[in-house]
This record gives sequence, C-alpha cells and structure tokens, in this order.
Amino acid sequence: MSDRTFFLKPFSVNNPPFQIEISGNIERQSNRLAIQYQILGQLAELAIPLATDLPTRKDELWQQTCLEFFLGIEDFPQYWEFNLSPTGDWNIYHFEDYRQGMQPEAAFTSLPFVVHNRPNYLLLNLELNLDKVVEIEQKIEIAIASVIQSKAGEITYWALTHCGTQADFHQRDSFTIKL
Repeated sequence: MSDRTFFLKPFSVNNPPFQIEISGNIERQSNRLAIQYQILGQLAELAIPLATDLPTRKDELWQQTCLEFFLGIEDFPQYWEFNLSPTGDWNIYHFEDYRQGMQPEAAFTSLPFVVHNRPNYLLLNLELNLDKVVEIEQKIEIAIASVIQSKAGEITYWALTHCGTQADFHQRDSFTIKL
C-alpha cells in the first residue's frame, strides 16, 4: 500500500481573488486507486456547478471548476487525464505522449466518485480499479490538479507543482507522486 497527502498551489505570482485551500489524499492498494480532494474556504465566491441527477461522460469539463489528475506508467510516454466535475460528470482521455494522440479512454464506461458540496467545503472521493489500463506490478506516476472558477468568471489553475512559464498539467515533470 502506498499513500500520500497532497496540497495544491495556484499558478500565479499573485494570489487568487478568493481564499481557499485544496488538499487531499491519494492511495494505491493493489491495483485500486483512491483519491480524496477537499476544497476548504470561501466557496461562496466560487462557481461550483450543481450536481446532476444523471452524471455522464462530457468533454471540456476543464473550462469550469473541475478536479483532475494525470496518471502515467513509469518509463512509458503514454498517460491518462481524468476530469471530475462537481456535477458528477466525468471524462478520461488517453494520450500517446505529451499532448499527442488524445482519445477518450474506452476502457471506462463510468467513473465512480461522490461529491459532498457544503457552504465551507467540497469533498470529492474516487475509488478506481486500474486493471483496465495498468498492470498491478507497474509503477505509476501521478499529477494532481484543479481548475477553479470564481463567480466573477476568473479561472485559476492549481497543481502540486508548476513546471513551466504557463499552467500546463500535462508536463511529465509534474507527475511527482510515485505509487
């Protein structure tokens, strides 16, 4: 079993226009991955889309508040992008290499996560069997990120680390959690 606590930081030399903290925990046990995100603080200032009764796979979830993670296999260029919306909508994309060959990942037909949205915090819990994309003995590398939109429409980008001059969650150097 491997687990890590994480804290995300905004991409900016300036502070975001709202006071929040994004943290969580990630754990791999056998070939099951569990991630918990928590956003604490001034959530009233954020544009958090409301939960839907029938969550579906959707594109472009990153254009509004969205929790994300990127999963790569150690020593392989391919990776996956997981998008989790507070609505319950989701998507998973497979890339052959850095921003190359993007395709929806057909191995998954759903993404089992639960969102608890309260006035001062948002929790998201995901448990995922990786057997469809990763063999149990393969080491994985993870980048955790979030796109947070204010009610005024400003978008901020949060990650474990920011490796470039622009916010870019796809940079493999940002896949810093090894499980």
